[in-house]
Amino acid sequence: MSNIIAVANHKGGVGKTTSVQNIGVALSKLGKKILLIDLDPQANLSDSFGLEDAEVSIYDALTEKAPAPVHIVSDTLHIIPSNLDLSVAEVELSNVPGREYVLKEIVNQWDGMYDFIIIDCPPSLGLLTINALTACNEVYIPLDAQYFSMKGLDKLMFIINKIKVRLNKEVEVTGVFLTQFDNRLVLNKNIADMIEDYFPNKVFKTRIRKNIALVEAPIDNMDIFTYAPSSNGAKDYKNLGLEIVAAH
Repeated sequence: MSNIIAVANHKGGVGKTTSVQNIGVALSKLGKKILLIDLDPQANLSDSFGLEDAEVSIYDALTEKAPAPVHIVSDTLHIIPSNLDLSVAEVELSNVPGREYVLKEIVNQWDGMYDFIIIDCPPSLGLLTINALTACNEVYIPLDAQYFSMKGLDKLMFIINKIKVRLNKEVEVTGVFLTQFDNRLVLNKNIADMIEDYFPNKVFKTRIRKNIALVEAPIDNMDIFTYAPSSNGAKDYKNLGLEIVAAH
């Protein structure tokens, strides 16, 4: 069976998509076969791999207009892109019976073919995110080391727990990681302590440090390992990848 992971946080600006891209690349470099699914209508993950305005996307699969297109990034890394059409998917699926399970049915066809299937969720708690949480068996939550990152966590956990009871008994939050971390700031350290108290034994040791290369790389349609292989960003995502492999 594949490890199916939804990377979710309804708060924007926490490095969610950057993390999905670079975790995916890090795991593929460690010899794992990876499928990334861009479930965000903004399609930033797709753009970061040079798949701007993909003609066929996950939207077409969700609405049964076409099979899900799997693009090959490398032998061990594949991606199903998104596009702006996905923004209307929630409306189109609203009256579909079993609408919470549509993505799960799509993902099931690749279960066992990949070591990790990683879903980049939109920054919301709508039907797309509910589909991702229903399709996965693990949830990773990226959090920036700021006070406001703690606000809204109760709502996210409430949704996850409701889905566990009603839709997907296997779903668990198994990983939390800090992004945009500056160990020189006392506030960042205090927030990190608060997050570790909130998620005991679930916070990865690796902290993704602030690094301008992580901001620049997607602009050139590159992952951090290609754009700046000696940067702190590359070192941190490599270490996070190693932690993820060790946890499985």
